[in-house]
Amino acid sequence: MTAWRRHGLAFVLSAALILLTFRGDVADLARIWWTSTTFGHCLFIGPVIAWLVWQRRAELAQLTPTGWWPGLALVAIGGFGWLMGDAASVGFARQLGLVMMLQGTVVTIFGPSVTRGLLFPLCYAVFLVPFGEGLEPPLQAVTVAIVMPLLHLVGVPAVVDGVLIHAGRYYFEVAEACSGAKFVIAMVAFGVLVANLCFVSIRRRAIFLAVSVVVPVIANGFRAFGTIWAADLTSVEAATGLDHIIYGWVFFGLVMAGVLAIGWRWFDRSPDDPAFDPGKLQTPPRHRTDLGIATALVLATVALFPAWSAVVSGRAQVLPPHITLPDIPGWHRVPVSTRAPWTPYYPGADHYLFGRYADASGATVDMSIAVFASQHEGKELIAFGTGVLRQEDRWVRVADLPAIADGTTMRITAPGPVERIVATWYRVGDVTTSDETLVKIETMKTRLLGGPQRAVAIHLSTEGADPQPIGRFLGALGPLDTVADHAAGMR
Repeated sequence: MTAWRRHGLAFVLSAALILLTFRGDVADLARIWWTSTTFGHCLFIGPVIAWLVWQRRAELAQLTPTGWWPGLALVAIGGFGWLMGDAASVGFARQLGLVMMLQGTVVTIFGPSVTRGLLFPLCYAVFLVPFGEGLEPPLQAVTVAIVMPLLHLVGVPAVVDGVLIHAGRYYFEVAEACSGAKFVIAMVAFGVLVANLCFVSIRRRAIFLAVSVVVPVIANGFRAFGTIWAADLTSVEAATGLDHIIYGWVFFGLVMAGVLAIGWRWFDRSPDDPAFDPGKLQTPPRHRTDLGIATALVLATVALFPAWSAVVSGRAQVLPPHITLPDIPGWHRVPVSTRAPWTPYYPGADHYLFGRYADASGATVDMSIAVFASQHEGKELIAFGTGVLRQEDRWVRVADLPAIADGTTMRITAPGPVERIVATWYRVGDVTTSDETLVKIETMKTRLLGGPQRAVAIHLSTEGADPQPIGRFLGALGPLDTVADHAAGMR
């Protein structure tokens, strides 16, 4: 049996066992690729990687694969990243860790010479991981900034309030899906591929990548403008129906073609050029090891991290069987709003309370407390579609406001129109914060190192645009860490 066949079989066996071990994350990735319009392009990354490897087959055949134990470092880094993501319930970290473990398996089983020959396909595998949703809020603002001058230019009367545009007869929300983030994310993956295949100059690659980001952002702004203008000329039903067709099937293709047309004349690499020079890579590696030992070390390293996760997964806070909203001096309980109902969404909470308070002046504040004995996948304090706004909610975020007592504050609206101000705090471990990143870090620390396992979310909200009732309510409520710990039965 040839060296390539032996090492190839060892890799296939190792990769299959890794994917089986982390089958939950594999299933999550497949579901996201298949159902998410933002990350549908990830379905094509695997075939592209296979094609890139196939392109290199002649050059790779001139290299000799060898086991190389330093590649275990990348396996271990990926495994530890997966463990931290598992502890903090961060899907991105788990999925990136899984990809890195597979990359490390390639390095360990095939050795440094083959790894250098496969460097771009290996790095390109990062695009298998869905990422970039954090671009949506800033891109919403950019889209609004492009749309408004264009509407005024064509004579459509329009005013903007955060991400809501009142243009002519209709209201439009520049929602996350309209931000152009899906275009930018897909175009980055496309731009990186084209930059590698069609350019040699680092400078030209960088310029092409910049164009691949800027062009779709500007194009998306014009698309949103065209939708609103068409609605003003015809009807919102006709405009949005046409928009979905253009957005999904035509527009992205035109953007890709436009970016390629811009860069075409500066391509400086022939499609027939070899991806690498095997003569420069065929050097005897140091720290080589037997193939069987390398394979066994990969599998042993990978197995360490799910075992660690299993040891700490049973930790949980003992909660009281029932909890109640606190009594607040100067405030009394009143019925909740029926004109525009709103409640935060925490489907995995062990305890959840919601109630309305009023003071002597008639000001009202809604209070929500969600308590978790512990957090894990599907039962998280912070997750997509949970918290202040649920997925497909009738309420939409209009704008972020200055913090109230260090609490994240936003203005939301619902049809009517009805406005609300909502302030949010979280209690995890020994920390009270409104920073979602810090929540994930503290969750990871308490899961891995011990400490209070409970997690609590507190929301205070008032109807209208005046945040002062929330400030007065907080003054009467007292320290939020005390309120959260009391709800979890710790005080």
